[in-house]
Amino acid sequence: MDGKLQRRVQRYGWDAAAPVYESSWGERLKPAQDTLLEIATLKPGMRVLEVACGTGLVTLRIAESVMPGGSVFATDIADEMVTETTAQATSKGLNNVEASRMGAEDLAVEDGSFDAALCALGLMYVPDPDKAISEMRRAVRQGGRVAVTVWGERRNCGWAGIFPIVDAHVQSEVCPLFFSLGAPGALSSAMTSVGLTNVEERRHAVDLEWPDEQSLLSAQIDGGAVALAAKRFSPETHREVETAFLESVSEYRRNDGSYAIPGEFVTAAGLA
Repeated sequence: MDGKLQRRVQRYGWDAAAPVYESSWGERLKPAQDTLLEIATLKPGMRVLEVACGTGLVTLRIAESVMPGGSVFATDIADEMVTETTAQATSKGLNNVEASRMGAEDLAVEDGSFDAALCALGLMYVPDPDKAISEMRRAVRQGGRVAVTVWGERRNCGWAGIFPIVDAHVQSEVCPLFFSLGAPGALSSAMTSVGLTNVEERRHAVDLEWPDEQSLLSAQIDGGAVALAAKRFSPETHREVETAFLESVSEYRRNDGSYAIPGEFVTAAGLA
């Protein structure tokens, strides 16, 4: 897919997903976010850049970690995500958060103007992730830290069938290289290639739990990467996709109707 078209798909796709993203994914992504914040080693007084902030799940935690005296500048390609991040910060009284709509590959920030740059589960959607990592490196001062989390290998993510299932119905090609950075060593290699040093990579497995079919389907179809494609479904197609996806994860269904679906995250950090 052409990069410009893919960015457009991502922008409007995440606008569509924004209303249900946090309720669908918030708690399930917390283990990955915990590892990212641990490896980022944030301290009070730091100025932090966050790329692909989503609804602000990590943004608010960054803002609290760098108080007093620190701040976070959060960016996302989707307007609705930026709006939600700003609203969440305001509701919690965090006046050290600024959010702006901005693509990850072309950050409108000055060189070396941040102490750290973070990206939680956003690089999989970027047409040129190497360029995005390079931009994060450019944005931090010498010795500043860049920390990134992505999904791991396809074979270790039991929900991965959602992509071919949706593509078979609408040919969305929404995330053609979604798992490319999840291969062993791929993320650390990408970070090293843009000049980051002392790169550390961690890989961790999790079980993603949903209490029932409806919450699982809402997360995977309406609250995630395929949300824009799902808006094009007819009622019949929607049912077909739901049936096919539930079949793809049937082995992870418990006797009580809940689901525990395996997932894998990769987190890496390096110094500029």
